[in-house]
Amino acid sequence: MSLTPQLVQPQTLDVGNDGAARRIAYILQGGTDGAKPTLVWLGGYRSDMSGTKAVEIERHARETGCACLRLDYSGHGASGGAFRDGTISRWLEESLAVIDHAVHGPMILIGSSMGAWVALRAVQVLRARGEGTRIAGLVLIAPAPDFTVDLIEPNLTEAERASLAERGYFEEPTPYGPDANIYTAGLIADGRENVVLSGMIETGCPIHILQGMADPDVPFSHALKLMEHLPADDVVMTLIGDGDHRLSRAEDIERILAAIDGVMATA
Repeated sequence: MSLTPQLVQPQTLDVGNDGAARRIAYILQGGTDGAKPTLVWLGGYRSDMSGTKAVEIERHARETGCACLRLDYSGHGASGGAFRDGTISRWLEESLAVIDHAVHGPMILIGSSMGAWVALRAVQVLRARGEGTRIAGLVLIAPAPDFTVDLIEPNLTEAERASLAERGYFEEPTPYGPDANIYTAGLIADGRENVVLSGMIETGCPIHILQGMADPDVPFSHALKLMEHLPADDVVMTLIGDGDHRLSRAEDIERILAAIDGVMATA
């Protein structure tokens, strides 16, 4: 397995107007089999399109003839904009803008952690537009829909609540890098406006969920809760006993790629 990313200069798309304008970076790799859906990578909170999973998915797309789209949300990776201005609504708007600009046929959305929330909201928006048939499938990795509502807000300490009220954000140490995670009052308030686990989620497409049972950030019970809200769809879940949140080990990557192939076969 090669983990070396292709040295491709990202393209950019301007999203938003006036003070809300930001330049979003993306990489679109063309496919050789026009009958296959485009693989669309939607990363997690503070992740970018140069990560192991994104790069390996693009490599797999190249080997199987699929087109592949990777993008960075504002405040992430090669995109412009301030991270602290980020919200689910903002990152959803950017994702849909790039998808509308770059993808013209069916697609499989591959959402990692927060990216699964963005993917599910994208499906809702596209179905509301009458464009639900554009979604050929979903692959959701350690999915964290509604994480601000279900996983952050109920566990806030008094100090964190005070920091949100006084400074508009709080910080939380993370094992994934030297810089603390920053959660803003805007992100948390916006999360309540984007809840998806409040009723039945209809996607109209096959779904494969991959979840580590040793995930310290998103408990596997959250993935089971998500399944309860997908009663009308063809859903497969893979629980990985020793899997962590990132699911970036070689064996995890192989599971993800197999899930993509499985969804594509039933799409």
